[in-house]
Amino acid sequence: MTAFVTAGIVMGVLGIALSAILALANSRFYVYEDPRIDKVEDLLPGANCGACGQAGCRAFAEACVGDVAAPGGCTVSDAEGIKSIAKLLGVAAGAQIKRVARLACAGGSHVAKQRAQYEGLEGCRAANLVSGGGKGCVWGCLGLGDCARVCDFDAITMDEHGLPVVDENLCTACGDCVDICPKGLFSIHQQDHRLWIACKNIAEGDEAEAECEVACTACGRCVMDAPANAIRLENNLAVIDYTKNKRLDKTPMERCPTGAIIWYEKNKGPVKGKAAKKITRKSSLPVGVD
Repeated sequence: MTAFVTAGIVMGVLGIALSAILALANSRFYVYEDPRIDKVEDLLPGANCGACGQAGCRAFAEACVGDVAAPGGCTVSDAEGIKSIAKLLGVAAGAQIKRVARLACAGGSHVAKQRAQYEGLEGCRAANLVSGGGKGCVWGCLGLGDCARVCDFDAITMDEHGLPVVDENLCTACGDCVDICPKGLFSIHQQDHRLWIACKNIAEGDEAEAECEVACTACGRCVMDAPANAIRLENNLAVIDYTKNKRLDKTPMERCPTGAIIWYEKNKGPVKGKAAKKITRKSSLPVGVD
């Protein structure tokens, strides 16, 4: 009996000692967290998309409270939500140029040749594992819709020619389409980057156009028509330097013979230049036929 009493006393003393140690550690290592963080997080949409540049909504709330980010940096929140956060924190709502996903391809089934018919698991990544998916322009979109399926905001739909179409009003620049595309055709850009190379050609000019009627052929007309150094040719492809974006207008696209360079009109979508070949074909090109 005495042994049990002794053991009980020892355990009691140990419990008190450990409790004291934990209490001391808690007071010594306690990190204060501003209660406004929880309130800001509750006002955010909870998408955790990362488009704001933070790891998620909690991290963005911390950045707002810490005056590192402005409420307007959330591209998913509506105007009322951003206004509520700004009012809570007593700061300006702020704003940033909206960012959206852009596709570097215009080679739908009616203009790009399909050298082989893929049959297998439905998806671009699966098709890409089989000789690149069977498309003549091996750099082009496979059109099997992985990007549309992965988009949580329903911002991507597939058009009649098997090309993804991004609704810029719905796009949050989360980057899921960038990660899923096996061809690396999507990238996140500021919405005001309206002059766009809708191609990622890696072949010589004639070879590229033989596989896709709207491929960039590196003819150099856009380079000549753009402000100095605003567009360059790199590995058979025109590349835009967006650090000079404010000086860029539609001029460089007007003489593009294939229409590989486009201009994103507000609320209208992509348009081509005056010299671009007119393509009226609506049906898909036959598989494996020149």
